[in-house]
Amino acid sequence: MSVELRHHTALTPEVRQDLLDVYADVRAPLLHLPNYCLAAFVERLERHTVDPGFELVLGYDGELPVGYAYGNTVDAGDRYWKRMADPLPHGFTDTPALAVKEIGVRTPWRGTGTARRIHDALLAGRAEGRVLLMVNPLAGDGRVQRVYETWGYRAFNTQQPTPDSPRLSVMIRPTR
Repeated sequence: MSVELRHHTALTPEVRQDLLDVYADVRAPLLHLPNYCLAAFVERLERHTVDPGFELVLGYDGELPVGYAYGNTVDAGDRYWKRMADPLPHGFTDTPALAVKEIGVRTPWRGTGTARRIHDALLAGRAEGRVLLMVNPLAGDGRVQRVYETWGYRAFNTQQPTPDSPRLSVMIRPTR
């Protein structure tokens, strides 16, 4: 499958709709849960798009959006660090990091390397020296976290971003 990757630092109405279409398809089995419902995603997305360093990579097969990843820069004062369950080592937040906030790929493109290509495209050219993401350790009976481990991530903390969300593993790796 040939997937074209498109980078965005702002959301036009068309790009926003493409992202929402993919999200709704990818998360369809979970949309009934408060943390995963479309309204909760839109609320997070609106907040994330104005955060420093926001970038979105959307993958297209022809004109069909098939996957996405987006994130932004987190620095010392970011709320991201304040929600960690365990204290962070002194100076850990002094260096900005890229926080991958969402990754999703429609079912027919899973297992094809599309998610990894989109992820790597998001990281390419970033100034941050390290990248973070959060994953539900129970997702796919742990398979999702194991995939991230094969991409070089390691779990180093946990957090519960909202009262409606499950406790998530926070994973880290060098950007390159």
